[in-house]
Amino acid sequence: MWQERLYERIREEGITIVSFVPDGGHKLLIERAMADPDVKAVTLTHEMEGVALAAGAHLGGQKSVLLMQSSGVGNCINMLSLIQAGRFPFFTIVTMRGEYGEGNPWQVPMGQGVEAAFAALGVTCLRANHPDEVLQAASAAMTMAFSPGGMPVALLLSQQLLGSKKF
Repeated sequence: MWQERLYERIREEGITIVSFVPDGGHKLLIERAMADPDVKAVTLTHEMEGVALAAGAHLGGQKSVLLMQSSGVGNCINMLSLIQAGRFPFFTIVTMRGEYGEGNPWQVPMGQGVEAAFAALGVTCLRANHPDEVLQAASAAMTMAFSPGGMPVALLLSQQLLGSKKF
């Protein structure tokens, strides 16, 4: 299962802090992080807290990942603007909505605006549309984010990969 392999790859990268707003698309990653004694799993009240947590993790010599849904990108625009000024590594995995077979029209505008919003704030987006693309895209994203002089990177897990929702 690609979700299991993705969690293992995150841990191989040395990520020890996983922050998230609960999301069904990230269910397995969240459960694995919460069960892992070597990982600090942090439930957020708002996605923007995960950006601040990434800055703090870097200052403390640790690596983090923020798990969020595409609607959460809109919720943390202002905090995302601080990444470039603060020059800290940032890696997020975003489960996409508002795409392939979306049944909830409320999800469409932000789903369609995610890449443009990230681009406006200097966050590079890599996308996985099929299970066989996830590990390669995740590895590339983490290399880009955590190498010296790294850049903010978002791994977008497409709705085609995750499955469309009727609600």
